[in-house]
Amino acid sequence: MKAVFLDTEGLDDLFIDHLEKECSLLRLFPTTAPGEVAERITGADIVILNKVKISRQHLAAAPSVRLICIVATGTDVVDLGGASDLGVTVCNCQAYGTDSVVQHVFSMLLALHTNLLAYHAAVQAGRWQTASQFCFLDYPIVELKGKTLGIVGYGNLGHGIATIARAFGMRVVIARRPGNPTDDRPPLAEMLAEVDVLTLHCPLTNQTRNLINAEAFDLMKPTSFLINCARGGIVDEAALLQALQTKKIAGAAIDVLSVEPPKDSHPLLEAKLPNLIITPHIAWASREARQRIIGQTVENIRAFKAGQPIRTV
Repeated sequence: MKAVFLDTEGLDDLFIDHLEKECSLLRLFPTTAPGEVAERITGADIVILNKVKISRQHLAAAPSVRLICIVATGTDVVDLGGASDLGVTVCNCQAYGTDSVVQHVFSMLLALHTNLLAYHAAVQAGRWQTASQFCFLDYPIVELKGKTLGIVGYGNLGHGIATIARAFGMRVVIARRPGNPTDDRPPLAEMLAEVDVLTLHCPLTNQTRNLINAEAFDLMKPTSFLINCARGGIVDEAALLQALQTKKIAGAAIDVLSVEPPKDSHPLLEAKLPNLIITPHIAWASREARQRIIGQTVENIRAFKAGQPIRTV
């Protein structure tokens, strides 16, 4: 079967030998512009992609395409209705980055509680050399043990976070996920006043958009922290900026923004706040996690060729 991989950027340091063996021909492109999609998928049986968008029109004009493999969990890049109508199977990758995200969340959480970045910057600036004793304590350090961690979204990621949190001696509370009528856990508003850390692991939906807003920050402790490694739109970014500037919360660490990549004028980037850590949507991106993506894609192709497709969406 002939295959085309439309955007290998971010995955091109991985072993893809097994992927190549599953295809009679595999064409690789680091990136693919919207105007290049139609030509590149013509004649292919399998289309592999990450963020390149595939429309009904693309598929209608490329009748050879039988399988689309998304090297991510999110499926919004493919017109699923069009694919279904045209008999094209769509598979994604699932739970490949759980350990990577959990590790990233705790990297952020620990950095906030120990003021790690502030101390590093102070040492780089020569502060230690001028200290009056063997150490200096310019920034507060807080232990995790005994603190309450609130989780919104209790799937694979939420469970992984809870396991590590309990190992640190934290108390874990879980909020009801908005839009899930079968969830009998307490609503988020009831939980916010008791949490020392709030971490988000729910999808971005109509029910969760701007879930963490000005009203939510008003309910949180001034000593509490927010962690967001889910989706940027779950947090009202203007409200977050104000909450950090006015010390309604002690700090935040985020791996996602509502628009990615962000514009130069993004308020959270321009503010350069000492109580805000921002990373560029890399929580998922350990080498091991990215290699698992390739492994799952190989499994998806093999299963499809055997007439028993898996991870279909």
